[in-house]
Amino acid sequence: MTARTGPAPLAGRFEAVVAGGGPAGAVAALVLARAGRHVLLVDGGLPGAPSAAFTIGETLPPAARPLLDDLGLWADFAAGAHLSCPGTYASWGSAHLHGHSHLLDPHGHGWHLDRDRFDAFLREAAVAAGALIRRAVVIGHRSTAGEQHLLVRERGGAVRELRSGWVVDATGRRALIGRRLARRRRQDRLVAAYSLLGGRGVGGHAGDLELRTLVEAVPEGWWYTARVPAGRVVAHLTDADLAVAGLRTADGFRYAASRTQHVRERLSGYDPAGSPAPRWTAAHGLRLSPPAGPGWVAAGDAAIAFDPLSSQGILTALHTGAHAGRAVDRCLAGDTGALASYASFLDGVADAYHHHHARSYAEERRWPEQPFWRRRNG
Repeated sequence: MTARTGPAPLAGRFEAVVAGGGPAGAVAALVLARAGRHVLLVDGGLPGAPSAAFTIGETLPPAARPLLDDLGLWADFAAGAHLSCPGTYASWGSAHLHGHSHLLDPHGHGWHLDRDRFDAFLREAAVAAGALIRRAVVIGHRSTAGEQHLLVRERGGAVRELRSGWVVDATGRRALIGRRLARRRRQDRLVAAYSLLGGRGVGGHAGDLELRTLVEAVPEGWWYTARVPAGRVVAHLTDADLAVAGLRTADGFRYAASRTQHVRERLSGYDPAGSPAPRWTAAHGLRLSPPAGPGWVAAGDAAIAFDPLSSQGILTALHTGAHAGRAVDRCLAGDTGALASYASFLDGVADAYHHHHARSYAEERRWPEQPFWRRRNG
């Protein structure tokens, strides 16, 4: 599929504008375009250009297969350059590693994604279905009676206004539109420090053939590492106020990883000189309430974000994007119950997440007096 990347017309009014070209936004635009709606997808990236830095969030569980199939994307996705993930190893609740295999999963194995290619693949599918795409960044939003106004800044610096009947906020955890219209509820103070080893051929490890994700709990939080097409990602999860200053340097991050039992073994074949200083990102659970209102709907992390321990973030982005697109289509068709149905769907997603989140953290009881674990199991 080849995206039409020329400028979308600025004059006139769209039925819907989707703000954000990640998985949730691209799928929302895809669903709306297939429903015959005049939809514009606003994305800040350059066509075909990789992002400047590795984006964390690379796991797609086996349960994504039926959704991709329903969206008509499975065959093209399966032909992509992603790595299979046959399961996980975890040192959680015990110093020993325990394995979980996808061998018996009815949907097969999971995947470790090339996120640049995956996100571009979804945007191209939306454009192929009839969505228009605008390379710009959303910087503002206002609404008048029956009209949504988005301010966007283009690559050259020009600021434009886009008008539509509906807007989908798929701007990630920033929730640039939803945060002004609803309340955001934060679960905790979790942050992730992460680094990509072996990226761009630097400090690579040709013998690294282990495709399972490895998770290891430690007194200050937990670590994980996974093989991805670009190399190997390693991340430390802890609370923002518990993160030591040394984690912000390449040497300090490498030293902290060396104090683990299992993660350090997985990293042993990589050249230390090829490990860059870690990047940081918020990783706490987050919920927008309500997730929709007159003229707007939030999807993906803008609506509900998960602790990475769940490994459900990208899958949930795909599901919420599809449901958000259908909700907007139903609203445009005059269905007054569409937003309530969407909110009910997200309630079910949130309930399942909180149940599994509490149960997972409750399985680790080795350090009950450590602040990180006391906050989750107190």
